[in-house]
Amino acid sequence: MRSITAPAFVLCATLLAVACSPKRERPQASMADSAAGETAAAKPAPFDQGPVKIALVQYSGAGDYFQLWTKGAQQQADAVGFSMQSYDAKADDARQAADMKTAIGSHPAGIIVDHGRSETLCPLINQALDAGIPVVVYDVKVAECAPKAVETAQNDVDLATLVLTQMAKDIGDGAAVGYVNPFVIAPLERRDVVWRKFLAQHKWSQKFAVGKFSHDVADDNAKLASAALKKHPGVKAVFAPYDELTKGTVRAIDENKLGAAVAAYGIDISDADIEMMTKEGSPWKATATTDPSAIGAGVTRVLALELAGQLGRKQVMFPGVLVTQSYLLNEQIKNMSDLRAKLPDLNLANVASAPWIRTATF
Repeated sequence: MRSITAPAFVLCATLLAVACSPKRERPQASMADSAAGETAAAKPAPFDQGPVKIALVQYSGAGDYFQLWTKGAQQQADAVGFSMQSYDAKADDARQAADMKTAIGSHPAGIIVDHGRSETLCPLINQALDAGIPVVVYDVKVAECAPKAVETAQNDVDLATLVLTQMAKDIGDGAAVGYVNPFVIAPLERRDVVWRKFLAQHKWSQKFAVGKFSHDVADDNAKLASAALKKHPGVKAVFAPYDELTKGTVRAIDENKLGAAVAAYGIDISDADIEMMTKEGSPWKATATTDPSAIGAGVTRVLALELAGQLGRKQVMFPGVLVTQSYLLNEQIKNMSDLRAKLPDLNLANVASAPWIRTATF
């Protein structure tokens, strides 16, 4: 996919659109917070009989991305008529398995699974499906091991291609580079495929590859990246394909006083990310992203359509956009509200929707 800058995103998205503790519950969001507007369309079953009980089983709700994602999912759940019970495993495989078993045992109408390991989750997803409970997963590879589940994801190949194309423009061929990626979850594995392609294509010399996925991703990877930068001087840029990894990388670059020499490139965005990218002298030059709140809402709408028998497919992909540091500075963007105002199609309101669904807005 060719590189897309932020001003070109509206056209891109329009074209694509047509093609922490367990058992926590949240109160209903207000109409002003949740609805894009009232609709006169009659709700189909099971939504015509009052609130529909569902479960959200997350691998980790920590970090800006997941907090925004969860907020979007909850607001859309409230808007569509779900009563959602949430579980956060805090990056613990065994705990997520236990949460999934608890969720199945509560007999919800449907389950959303947000991230996690396929080998842990697929047997339990199949158990839920065999019990007649529809399952929608986000960023878990299930096409082969649980083919009856609905799989949703950001377009990780395009996201990685967007930001790495920008990185290639900035640093050229033959440069020394670093890499921060703990793999662990499906999107990081998909982004790695693109990274290896760009390494070979641009003859970059990878001096280090580090990464740890935990409940304190930014802090843990700041330590790893700092040690790697000390050991490998001369690195020109670092790719860290998840914003908590990127934040840790930026901290490591700053701690080593390398801001003028080493650039950082990431994926995902939040208020904290925008503040970090626009700080004077920041090494964070570009990120490829969706709006995480809109993604959480979109995944929730997918489950609503599946329960209503109106989805008609087993895979849903959400498009993204490239946001550069220079764009944020030139447009004087300070936070996500500013970015959404400049790029309203980040809301993904036309993806996985129907006349009877009130679309959450942010």
